[in-house]
Amino acid sequence: MRLKNYRDDLLKRLQEPAYAADYLAQVLAQKDSAAFLIALRDVVETGDGIGSLAGRVGLKRPSLYKILSKNGNPSLESLQEILKPLGLRVSVTLDKAA
Repeated sequence: MRLKNYRDDLLKRLQEPAYAADYLAQVLAQKDSAAFLIALRDVVETGDGIGSLAGRVGLKRPSLYKILSKNGNPSLESLQEILKPLGLRVSVTLDKAA
């Protein structure tokens, strides 16, 4: 029995917007900004790729790579601009643990 490549399977699943949104929400809940940026890069790669998205959000490709690196520190505005063409957005909900 041949094992599936985890990354290939993940990228295929991330093409579904609802799955991508849930994936990002779950990673964000871990409170690890580096992991969130890597997860966001995974979601971006399932679409037309970083180069295409960079053009659509008005950034140069190297700038977008830097923002989405594990050491990136995007502003809220940048994050919103990156998520919008992906059909996603930032939202706030009640924290049931609070």
